[in-house]
Amino acid sequence: MITKTRALVLHSFKYGEQQMIVDFLTETCGRTSCIIKIPTSARGKLKKQYFQPLFILDTDIDIRQNARLQRLKDARIAVPFTSIPFNPYKTAISLFMAEFLRCTTRREQTDPTTFSYIENSIRWLDGCGEGFANFHIVFMMRLSRFLGFYPNTDNYEPGDWFDMRSSCFCRQRPMHVDVLSPDDARKIGLLLRMNYATMHLYRMSHFDRNRMVDTIISYYRIHMPELPELKSLQVLKELFAD
Repeated sequence: MITKTRALVLHSFKYGEQQMIVDFLTETCGRTSCIIKIPTSARGKLKKQYFQPLFILDTDIDIRQNARLQRLKDARIAVPFTSIPFNPYKTAISLFMAEFLRCTTRREQTDPTTFSYIENSIRWLDGCGEGFANFHIVFMMRLSRFLGFYPNTDNYEPGDWFDMRSSCFCRQRPMHVDVLSPDDARKIGLLLRMNYATMHLYRMSHFDRNRMVDTIISYYRIHMPELPELKSLQVLKELFAD
């Protein structure tokens, strides 16, 4: 059945001489992998340039139940980027986000609300001019709301610990190692108050930003133990140096 759906490119690689396999996160079908024949003629509808990380496409996919790879019949650029492919900082962020989403979104997951959050976040990144050094941190933390383990900030008070297993703040230190000290818990509380419009107001050193990234990824791994090492993370950590 041909299904029309908005899709985000997460990963692509060459398969044979004239084919590609592309992993998508789609609005109506969740995670979908497609095999794509790239025409040799310049007149062909499908261009390999469409399948770069986080490109937003309108697609026609031939969905076959139980098929490991679906057939992409057509794809069109839905949101032409004006800065992500041309800004090295945004490009590095987009590569990290694509890898992160590939590892944290599940194939059975079909959630238009989550898709909308991700698409709108990408649009914001492409459209902003400056002040986006904390973007990936805010994005990851807010994505946890859609994945089911957003921290519970009810009744937080200065001096509380943060229990990463239970996703909540507490007065007494939990009796396990997956806990953040009151100082780090305060930073998590601060992060939870950030959004894309205000995050530039929160100054972080290069060291603090990278430490926050490591903390968030550790938090994800507690709730998603299968989360692998992220190859693009080291490049991202080298950006935005003081």
